[in-house]
Amino acid sequence: MLLREVAYAKPTSLTEALEILAADDGARALAGGQTLINVMKARAGSPDTLVDLNGLDELRGIDLAADGTLRIGAMTTYSEIVASSEARARPILGEVCAQIADVQVRNRGTIGGNVCTNDPTNHLPPLLAALGAQFTILGRGGERVVPAAEFFLGVYLTAVGPGELLTAVTVPAGRNDGFAAVTLGVDGTCIVSAAASLNGAARVSLGCVDAVPVVLEPGSADAAAVRQAVRDASLDPPSDVHASSEYRRHLAEVLAVRAIERAQGR
Repeated sequence: MLLREVAYAKPTSLTEALEILAADDGARALAGGQTLINVMKARAGSPDTLVDLNGLDELRGIDLAADGTLRIGAMTTYSEIVASSEARARPILGEVCAQIADVQVRNRGTIGGNVCTNDPTNHLPPLLAALGAQFTILGRGGERVVPAAEFFLGVYLTAVGPGELLTAVTVPAGRNDGFAAVTLGVDGTCIVSAAASLNGAARVSLGCVDAVPVVLEPGSADAAAVRQAVRDASLDPPSDVHASSEYRRHLAEVLAVRAIERAQGR
């Protein structure tokens, strides 16, 4: 299906981008376009103005601080994360980005677009929640930093408000991480996913079982403790053509343990 006619803007600075977004309630930021363009093709929704962020170099790049903290620009693509020597300071990032869709998608899709879409089937929201990431949001009123626990608000809903842009994702130092998922085919979206971090207290984050990542702290990396933490969460995931609610609850337990075991394996 052809797209309906929309206005198009390609700002040359963050200031210009924010001015356009603030001036037009119907303006939407265009990152990699892997979700938004498909939504527009299906006529499920359409902005009045597309604000193309691809010319903003200040939103790209990966910086590694002396303490191991990573700062990843929101317009950094999955492929750039996979290839980055700096990102290998937290190896799980590249490993998971390499699992997303196919090469064409990885060359266009961005970390910022992935988390701002907050589709429950996406790989990165549960992963970044488990890693304790922080999100830098810029608006005309200034900059603010939001922790993962406050960033994901609902399906397709995040703390990035009207007239604002996500500019960067900050990931603390660490190496003992794991990720496990059951997907629709080798390169498909997740039916259920689980990410784990053992950098300090054990933390597990579940995807596809709620509108936002479900973060658990089982108190121990023991498999029995992890399974009990998932049961205690009283998950009520949706049923659809891919999996029943009961099956998703079962997968959540299995994948949580698997993610923890992979983190231990490091």
